[in-house]
Amino acid sequence: MPISNKILIITAPSGAGKTSITHRLMHTFTQLAFSVSAATRQARGNEQHGKDYYFISPDDFKKHIQHNEFVEWEMVYEGKYYGTLKSELQRIWDAGKIPVLDIDVKGAIHVKQQYPDTALTIFIVPPSVDVLKKRLESRGTETTESLAARVNKASYEISFKDHFDKQILNDNLEHACEAAITIVQAFLAK
Repeated sequence: MPISNKILIITAPSGAGKTSITHRLMHTFTQLAFSVSAATRQARGNEQHGKDYYFISPDDFKKHIQHNEFVEWEMVYEGKYYGTLKSELQRIWDAGKIPVLDIDVKGAIHVKQQYPDTALTIFIVPPSVDVLKKRLESRGTETTESLAARVNKASYEISFKDHFDKQILNDNLEHACEAAITIVQAFLAK
């Protein structure tokens, strides 16, 4: 695989703002292309297969695992699998673009280990776990149990922030987006 095959990885606990920052980067840099993850969960709201996620059955997901077709995958929540297909990265590279992976913390570490020289990892740090909990509550999509699970997982994930190339504190979304743009501009110029 050519060394020029760059990968941009954005990670954060759920509710830290990684999707908003990723959207801003996608609108700013035309050479970036969103890497669509595979997921075994059901589509939410207006999510579309092939655009937001590749929604697949747990059985199909497990077949992809057996055939070593993922660059990373995790059972993020009990029975809910997410992963990045190798074919998705290749599709983007073949189009002459750089894949942007909006993935969980463990997956980000795993991809960086496989592409140490060509991947840039950015960790979005929430101002606090309490702020994160309020952001998740305001979505109105969580049950009491799922909210507690996400908050517990967020505390654990934040403990890994020093494993990433760059960290951005998201206490102000506009400032966080500007910091991300500066970091990615330097990465693309290399």
